This record gives sequence, structure tokens and C-alpha cells, in this order.
Amino acid sequence: MPISISRLIDTTYQLAECPTWDPNTNRLFWTDIQGCKIYAMDWATRAIEHWQFDNEVGSFGLADDGRLVVAVWDKIVLFDPASGEQSVLAMIEEDQPHTRLNDGKVGPDGAFWVGTMDTRSPREPIAGLYRVDPTGDVHMIRDALQCSNGLAWSPSGMTLYHSDTSPGWIEAYAFEPETGTLGSKMLFAQQTNETGRPDGATVDADGCYWSAGVSAGLLNRFSEDGELKQAIKMPVPRPTMPCFCGPELDQLVVTSLRPPSDPTDIDPSSLSGGLFIVEGHGTKGLPTNLFKTS
Repeated sequence: MPISISRLIDTTYQLAECPTWDPNTNRLFWTDIQGCKIYAMDWATRAIEHWQFDNEVGSFGLADDGRLVVAVWDKIVLFDPASGEQSVLAMIEEDQPHTRLNDGKVGPDGAFWVGTMDTRSPREPIAGLYRVDPTGDVHMIRDALQCSNGLAWSPSGMTLYHSDTSPGWIEAYAFEPETGTLGSKMLFAQQTNETGRPDGATVDADGCYWSAGVSAGLLNRFSEDGELKQAIKMPVPRPTMPCFCGPELDQLVVTSLRPPSDPTDIDPSSLSGGLFIVEGHGTKGLPTNLFKTS
């Protein structure tokens, strides 16, 4: 079956990111980073609701008690979508005026893994990657990053993938899924502006790593050994993250951003900043990891 791509919904955003499937409610969540909102769409009815935050929402994950663990600029908060209540779990780089929290995901260890990015252009290596325990303890995993991104885990949970968008590398770490301990590290892939510098990512049930090539309008699928197996041309120039969703985890949704040169008030027909569904990929995703609150 050939690849086909269509719009999931008609709405576009400035910076849609972090699509996340919730199997307990059959909803797809995502964030509009610059709009400071998290959205949720009922998969069956397509009904959408959203929640407003007081600053940019870089990423979030699902918790085992129905709450969300949310990266809001420089703080990690636990948020209850049912009541709207939130509490600060941890602060990260609150003394660094030029960084904000960016890509984050819950790992097989039940912790929230999240990185930061330099908000300036050109970016400098002042950002980092962190592991946030359910207790709120923060552990620095890596420093000297420009734009931490691309977090995902292999089907076994024994490999962690991580990228830095600006220099374009993707790394793979040996990972202990019970404790979150990292082992040896290797360069998994090196991308360029032309091949698609790595943004958000996911892993399918076959162990392939799907990376949004944000600089080239591509969705790149790599084998477990880092070989590029497929480069899917997206209908927008800046895809940001793929996510397998739906009750069977066989639907692939990709978010995107709207470049400053492509505002919808100038070109209302622009699809940039939209959500897309990719069909014909022939694979399924992995269950969503949950943040352990107890």
C-alpha cells in the first residue's frame, strides 16, 4: 500500500508538538507550545478540548493516576485535566534566562525524561537532558546541548534514543528499563539540513526509529542499526513529531510548526502547523509509558 497523507483536523497552530496517545481514554493529546495549551481529541468523535497554562508547554507525559506531567518553561508540574489542579514537582534551569524545557517523554522506568533548548538564534551549547523522578528529584544526564530532542525507547526498553537538533546528531544509549540507568553510547545517525535535522521521534513495534526531519519536510524511518529505510515527504516544510495512536496503535499522526515566513494571515491555505495522519506505513507503535506517581 503506498503512503498517503491527509489532514487529521482542520486547525493549524504556531508550533504543534508532543502528540501522545492515551489508551485509557482513547484520546490523542498534543501541545501548542507557543499558545501555552495542551489539547486532547476523542479519537471516535473528534471532539477536542484544551487546557491553558501560564507559559510555553514544551512537552508532557501521561501519569498512572490520570494526571499529566508537564514541562512548562522551567518547571515540571503535575496537572489534573479533570479538575484543572496543578502542583510544581521540580524546577529545571530556572536560573538560566536563555533556555526553556523542550522535548520530553516518560521512559520505561516511569520517570520523566526532558531536555532544554537555547531559545536564541544561533543557539549555543548551554542546554541539557534531565531525568525527573516521581519524587521530584532531578538528575542531569547530559550537558552542552543546543536543542535536546528525539527521545524514544526501543521495544525492549533497553535502548534510549536522543538527539540534538542543531548539530543534527542522533545517539543511542544502552538503557536499563527498571532503573533508568544509562550504559554505553553510540552515534546512531548524523543528519543535515538537506536530509532533515532531527526533531521529535517515536519507535515502532518493529524497532525502527521515526524522526521528524524538521529542516527538510521529511519523516525519516531508521532501522535499529541506524540505516535510513524510508524518507517520507510531508506536505509541510517543518514536521515536528510522529506518534502512533488509535486503539490498535496502527495510526501514525505527525505534528508540524508554522515557519515565521508562512503565516496563515498571509496564506490562509497554508497547512503548516497542522496535524497529519500518515497511512500505508505498514507497522504499529508501542504502548505509552506512564509516569509513576506511587
